[in-house]
Amino acid sequence: MELSLLVFLPVAAAVVILLLPRRMEQHARWIALGGSAAILAISLQMFFTFDLDAPGYQFVERREWVDVGAFNLQYFLGVDGLSMPLIVLTTVLTLASVLVSFSVTLRPRAYYACLMVLASSVIGVFAALDFLLFFLFWELELFPMYLLISIWGSGRREYSAMKFVLYTIAGSAFMLVGILVLAFNANTFDIEVLGQTDFQDTVIPLGWVFLLLFIGFAVKLPIVPLHTWLPDAHGDAPTAVSVMLAGVLLKMGGYGLIRMCITMMPGVAEDWDTWLAAIGAISVLYGAFITLRQTDLKRLIAYSSVSHMGLVLLGIGALGDTGLTGATYQMLAHGLITGLMFATVGLMYERTHTREIARLGGLARQMPLIATGMVFAGFGSLGLPALAGFIAEAAIFLGAFQQFEWAVLASIFGAVLSAGYVLWMLQRVVFGPVNHEWDGVTDQRHWWEHAVVIGLAALVVLLGVYPALMTDMINPAIDSIVLRIES
Repeated sequence: MELSLLVFLPVAAAVVILLLPRRMEQHARWIALGGSAAILAISLQMFFTFDLDAPGYQFVERREWVDVGAFNLQYFLGVDGLSMPLIVLTTVLTLASVLVSFSVTLRPRAYYACLMVLASSVIGVFAALDFLLFFLFWELELFPMYLLISIWGSGRREYSAMKFVLYTIAGSAFMLVGILVLAFNANTFDIEVLGQTDFQDTVIPLGWVFLLLFIGFAVKLPIVPLHTWLPDAHGDAPTAVSVMLAGVLLKMGGYGLIRMCITMMPGVAEDWDTWLAAIGAISVLYGAFITLRQTDLKRLIAYSSVSHMGLVLLGIGALGDTGLTGATYQMLAHGLITGLMFATVGLMYERTHTREIARLGGLARQMPLIATGMVFAGFGSLGLPALAGFIAEAAIFLGAFQQFEWAVLASIFGAVLSAGYVLWMLQRVVFGPVNHEWDGVTDQRHWWEHAVVIGLAALVVLLGVYPALMTDMINPAIDSIVLRIES
């Protein structure tokens, strides 16, 4: 029942919020807070009771759903060492997103309801073990994301929201064809069975099936050249949506690549490993070079995310224990780091009403707590030792170096470029000459803002100094995937 509670409790909270009378609409944030805190508590209870020595999926729930001839579609949920950490990440950032949204006054009922449905859909993606159920949750997140960006965003919000939807739908169309080909070949939508099937005589060549699924997941990751929706979406989205988008929605793409493409078609993955590494390295370099041109803080972080997701693809392309573990850890580390970065930028924007780097300066004096959080996030993004990003990047580089020295060297160069610009940004915004325009600005406002900054910064440090907290859970799941690749 735990997984069903995780999936549907936010939906239940959304229903309660929508039923609130108008005179009580400001209570919506407290209901959303209660719902997000509840799913965080449930996910942590599952995380700490997860049996690290037991193979396969745990907390499994399986019920008959739809019987259509040869196919028996199921309500089938379960988690392993790959999905459980990502679910915890989702619940952590959902709570953070609710807290940074406490200042929202425009249609608060609809806003918090959309945020709750978004959390439900993402958790459903990570928990679903029926391929069709997975696809339904994948598509469900489009609706709340479109509304959150188009109604509560800024700038060209309608354009950015529609661009996000069109890119995702296009990718999903490719994905659906790939899903149906695999399901028809194996006569099941069961992800567990599909992950153990040696596919033969598929309707279209298996390499093309791999490509179809890859495109669908690559759009969400995203990787170059399928990334152009991301800077627009981040630039115009409200703070909470940027936290969720960068923190967990991008990870749906990486999760799908490992769970579906690599696990279900290991032979094709081996044939494609050089291409995966090359595209990953190109994404790292492209994201780094484009970052150098940015003057808007949110667009800078968005392009930095493209670069970091390129590292995830590089680790996946290595197809080994170290590389795949590094890729998974990078998704967790990047989720916390960018969540913290977008939260601090959002809080800074609420006070200054600008994200232009040229207009900001010396904010450590006016907003020491927010500035400290930004520094933690920036250093984490650089891969500084003792912070979460270091462990992830080191594992990816070590795992990929023997096979793809050129890709690793190119990625290191890209990481150095990105690091240089992030450091310049921090120096300019946080420690640079004081802009006296912000003399009256302070970060001493509300406890919930402090809770988000301190909490996420603490987690970035925790995963940096104690990676075994996650790797002990991740490794057995990755080992089973690698055994399938090698068999």
